[in-house]
Amino acid sequence: MISALWRGWIRARGYALLPLVVLLLAAAVRLHQLEAQSLWNDEGNSLRLVERTVPDLLEAASQDIHPPGYYLLLKGWHTLAGDSEFSLRFPSALFGILTTACVIALGRALFAPGVGGLAGLVVALNTFSVYYGQEARMYALLQLWAAASLLVLVLWLKRGAPWGRLLLLWGVINAAGLYTHYSYPFVMLVEGVIFVLWALPDWIERRSLRPLIGFILASGLTLLLFGPQLGGALHQITSWPRTGYDVKTSEGLFTMLRWLLIGNIYGVPNQPAAESVVIWFLIFGLVGLLPDWLRIVYLKAWWRRLVPIMMLIGSLILFLALGLYREANLKFLLPAQVGAALCVGRGIWLLWEIGSPLTFIFWESVPRLVAVFGTVAILSFSKDALSNLYHNPAYARDDYRGVAALITAEGRPGDAIILDAPNQREVFTYYYRAGLPIYPLPPGLGGDDPATATLTSDIIQSFQRIFVLFWGEGERDPNRIVEKTLAANAFEISSAWYGSVRLVRYASMPQMGTPRALNARFGEHITLMSAAISSSTLAPAEVLGVSFQWQTDAPLETRYRVTVQLLNSEGKLINQRDAEPGSNIALTTTWKPGEAVLDTHGLIIPVNTPPGVYTLIVALYDLNNPASRLMVQGADALTLSTVQIGP
Repeated sequence: MISALWRGWIRARGYALLPLVVLLLAAAVRLHQLEAQSLWNDEGNSLRLVERTVPDLLEAASQDIHPPGYYLLLKGWHTLAGDSEFSLRFPSALFGILTTACVIALGRALFAPGVGGLAGLVVALNTFSVYYGQEARMYALLQLWAAASLLVLVLWLKRGAPWGRLLLLWGVINAAGLYTHYSYPFVMLVEGVIFVLWALPDWIERRSLRPLIGFILASGLTLLLFGPQLGGALHQITSWPRTGYDVKTSEGLFTMLRWLLIGNIYGVPNQPAAESVVIWFLIFGLVGLLPDWLRIVYLKAWWRRLVPIMMLIGSLILFLALGLYREANLKFLLPAQVGAALCVGRGIWLLWEIGSPLTFIFWESVPRLVAVFGTVAILSFSKDALSNLYHNPAYARDDYRGVAALITAEGRPGDAIILDAPNQREVFTYYYRAGLPIYPLPPGLGGDDPATATLTSDIIQSFQRIFVLFWGEGERDPNRIVEKTLAANAFEISSAWYGSVRLVRYASMPQMGTPRALNARFGEHITLMSAAISSSTLAPAEVLGVSFQWQTDAPLETRYRVTVQLLNSEGKLINQRDAEPGSNIALTTTWKPGEAVLDTHGLIIPVNTPPGVYTLIVALYDLNNPASRLMVQGADALTLSTVQIGP
C-alpha cells in the first residue's frame, strides 16, 4: 500500500516538479561566476566583431570559418546590454537553459515525463555544456538549435507528418542552425536518417509520398533561407585548412563519449576518479536502449528509441569520418550530447519503472537501488566537476585580464608589447588601456619569415624592454621567428603562463661587455667557452644582461637548465633566472658536438636591493632533478663576476 502510494506520488508530483528543479539548476550553474574569468582570445574576436557596423560585421565574418548568425544576435544584445564579461556571456547561458528545456520536452515527447526531467538533468549539470554556456561564442546556440530542431521533428513525426506549422518551423530552425555553425549539417543528416527510419515502414504499408514531400519542402525552405550564405559557406569550408589529426577510432570514440557523458572536466589534481562514473553512465545508456517490453505500457512506435541513438552515434561517425578529430574541435559535438542525455535519462527511468509489475519486493528494489545509487554518483561527480570548472586553474580560460594588469603595473616609457600571434589584439585591448605601443606579429596572416625577423629586430633596437604574449604562434608563426629573433638579440627576464598564454619579458642591451674566455668544464661534456655581462654597476629595478657561449664534445641525452643567480656577501640569494639555453629553444639534447650555442639571460635587480657588492654565479642542473647540478672546477656553480648595486 505504501509502495503504491509512493509510486503514485512520484508519477503525479515528482515527475511534474523535476523539470522546474532541473531548469533552476541549469540557470544557477550557468549564471554562477559568469564574469569571474577573463575573456579569452575567441571571445575577444566576438566582441570586436559585434562592435562593427552590420555591413562590416558581415564582411569580416566572410573571412572567417564561422557564419554570421551568432554575431548578429550578439550584436543586438550588445547594443542593449553593453560589453561587460557578464553581458557578453549571458546569451550563451540563456541558450544553455533553453537547451535544457528542449531536452526535457524531447524526453517527454519520445518516452515519458520522467525521461525528460532526467535527461534534462544530465545536460543541465554536464560541464561540457556548462563550459560553453559560459563562453561568448556560438557553441551553446549550436546545441540549442539542434535540440529545438530535433524536438520539432519528433513532434511532427508523432502527428503522422502532416503539412503545417511544425514543418515550417522545422525548416526555419535548421536555417538558423546553418547560420550559426558550419557543423550543423551533421544535425540535418542525422535527422534525415531518423526520418527515413520513420517513413520507410509507413511507405511500404501505405505507399504514401506525402511525408517525403513535406520533408523535402521543409529542407528546401532551409536551403532557400540559407541561400545568401551558401556560396561563401562552400568557399570557407573547402578552402579552410584541415585542423583535425589522425587518431585511432577506439581512442577517439572513448574521448568523445567521455566529454559527452561526464564532461570536459577530467583528470586533474584532486579530481575524483571518473571511471566509476563512466560505468554508471554506460549502464544507464545501455538500459536506455532496451525496448519497452520491460514495462506494462508498450510504445509501439519503435523508431523513438532510435532517435537518441542516431543523434549520438551518427554525429560521432560523421565527425571521425571527416577527419575533424582534435580536442579543440570536440565542441562541435555539443548537439550529440542531446542524444547521450536522452539515452541516460531513459535508462534511469526504466530502471525505476520496471519494478512496478513485479510482486517480489527484493527483485523490485534492485533496479531502483541501481538507479538511485548511480544517479547519486553522477550528481556527486557533477558537483566536484563544477567546482573544478569554477575554481581549478587547470580549467581556467586564458587570463588576458591578469596579463594586462601586470603590464599596466610594470610597464614604463620605453617599453613595448608584441602579440604573437597578432589576432590576440582584440581581447588584449579589451583589458589593456595604457599607452605602450602594441605590435601584432607576424604581419597579416604570417608566412613572410624575413619580414617578421626584420620587424622584430627593429622593435628590439627601438625599446628598452619588451612584453611578449605568445599564443597560437604554432599556426601564425610556425617557425617561431619572433621568439628566435628575440632569443638571439634580447635578454629574457621572465616567463609565466596565464592559461595557454605565455607572457615573456625581454630587455634589450645595446652595449654588452667584452666576452671573457672561461673554458670551464661542466660535467663530462659541456664547456662554458665565454661569458659577458652588460654592466658591472647597476641600480635597483635595472636589468643585468648575461650572455654565454656553450659547447659540448658529445651528444647529450639529458636536458639541462641554466640558473644565473645573484648572491649577497653572505651567500644569500637576491634573485635568479632559470631557463633552458637559448630562452628555452636551444635544448641541450639538440646540441651538436663542436658547435657554439648562444645563451642569453636577463636578471632584474629587485627594487629593494640595498647598495653593495654582489656575486654573480652560473650553474647547470638536470631539468628533471633540480638538486642534481653538474660539477664545475670542484664546485656545483661557477663564479662569473662581482656586480656593484648602487642607489
